[in-house]
Amino acid sequence: MAAAISALNAKIRSQPVLNYVFSTHFWGPVSNFGIPIAAVMDTKKDPDIISGKMTAALTLYSGTFMRYSMAVTPKNYLLFACHFVNFGAQLTQGYRYVQYWHYGGKEASAQGLLNSTKKEAAALSADGKELLSSAKDKVTK
Repeated sequence: MAAAISALNAKIRSQPVLNYVFSTHFWGPVSNFGIPIAAVMDTKKDPDIISGKMTAALTLYSGTFMRYSMAVTPKNYLLFACHFVNFGAQLTQGYRYVQYWHYGGKEASAQGLLNSTKKEAAALSADGKELLSSAKDKVTK
């Protein structure tokens, strides 16, 4: 049994593509891609929930590991791509955080919500008046 496993391993390792797919140079970045995917998906969420400290930590982490992926031998381009995407997403989140908390984004968001609520209330009031008028006409007939 051990000889069969050893022979299978030797066959896999003799083919460059399979050797790469069965290595940590492939599966490490693939499993790590969950972080940048989540970061990209978070760019659609409300900036109120962004953690400035976590965003800064993830930006530094991705920047460090982008450099590391090019420093190892052989160069790990898949790991570089993973951290490049995460670095960009974290910079976007950092911009959204600073814009929301420090440059008036929170107030603008609240003002926009207030304006849209006023418009909805006016529309509901007009609809209510129309229904009341229609009901009054039906009663008087």
